[in-house]
Amino acid sequence: MKANIPKGKKGEDTAVQYLEQQGFKIIEKNWRFSRYGEIDIIATDNDTLVFIEVKTRTSTAFGHPTEVITSKKLARMRKLAEIYINNNICTEYKNFRIDLIGILAEKTIEITHIKDI
Repeated sequence: MKANIPKGKKGEDTAVQYLEQQGFKIIEKNWRFSRYGEIDIIATDNDTLVFIEVKTRTSTAFGHPTEVITSKKLARMRKLAEIYINNNICTEYKNFRIDLIGILAEKTIEITHIKDI
């Protein structure tokens, strides 16, 4: 499990760089709330608050990184997004959504960004 921490951090750093190139503004990284878990990246995309899950893989032996998010994980992310919005009084944002970024780091880096999962 510990071997995944550097891979995950590198993937999140790659995702942040990608998002900034796409015009997103990063607000938080690795935001955690109690027992509910963590949101990898919280950013803004114009007037939309975006909660982003990043999945990184070094091969497709166990599937593409975008194929591994479960309905349970998505429900937990929705709950965390709700908690974040309520705790931070995010009235300046008209919308919010949950995105998934899959990073496949084999010989080259492939980034797949799925909006509003």
